[in-house]
Amino acid sequence: MTDLVLALDFGGTKIAAALVDPVGTVVRTARVPTPADPWDAVVSLVSSVVEDVPVVGVGIASAGPVDTVAGTVSPINVPSWQAFPLRASMAALFPGVPVELAGDGVCMALGEHRHGAGRGSTHMVGLVVSTGVGGGLVLDGRPFGGRTGNAGHIGHVVVEADGEPCSCGGRGCVETVAGGPRMVAWARQAGWRAPDDADAALLAAAALAGEEIPLEAFDRAGQAVGMAIAGAAAVCDLDVAVIGGGVAQAGELLFEPVRRALKAHAGLSFLEGIEVRAAELGGAAGLVGAAALVR
Repeated sequence: MTDLVLALDFGGTKIAAALVDPVGTVVRTARVPTPADPWDAVVSLVSSVVEDVPVVGVGIASAGPVDTVAGTVSPINVPSWQAFPLRASMAALFPGVPVELAGDGVCMALGEHRHGAGRGSTHMVGLVVSTGVGGGLVLDGRPFGGRTGNAGHIGHVVVEADGEPCSCGGRGCVETVAGGPRMVAWARQAGWRAPDDADAALLAAAALAGEEIPLEAFDRAGQAVGMAIAGAAAVCDLDVAVIGGGVAQAGELLFEPVRRALKAHAGLSFLEGIEVRAAELGGAAGLVGAAALVR
């Protein structure tokens, strides 16, 4: 095995690492739950993946906020890692090779752009609709992180002016409507009777069975996502939106209202051709995109 990049995908609930070849194929991978103090787990994980294989670079996708200028990460769900120097720490483990860092949303978008559903696009947004709603931008064929590396947080575009409080500190964000747990909570409040451990997958099953309240929950979520895409498209002149994540596994339950909202809200002539595509790389998108940072 030659010309491989080590990719690290660091999140609040899991850490994944992989060796990725030049065409975006994951050659070897492993993952562990994220502990309270994660560095030792990161070292052990990457060591088990790399073993004695030389790597030509290291790409890091991290939950944010990130600071790509300083090379630090401050994941919201990992209190012990506030302004943690992740890029420098990884560089110390792998001296002599380039080490690149970006937010996990940017890496998901880049992975899908280079090797997944975003192929052929020049200006795209990638979204992960799951427990939360994350996102990233690829503009003019290149990952775009903005001033600090945090551009593309489409889950925190406001779609309800007087909406529910969000974990980010704002109100009415896309995530408060389209995040899986928020969808379930809204459905319960609307009268949906479900087990205590009901999740977005059960909500989707109920919607597919024709239950009115779950159908409305997915309609609300898709409308919110579509409105956010319309706004991002107007600002960034996008041609493609790629949507993945657990909630997106519901297929047309989510995608149909997304497209309907885009038709209603993306009225400018240059937005008429924007495409909505289902992500292709699944959970590997962040790793593939992290590797692409180095390529």
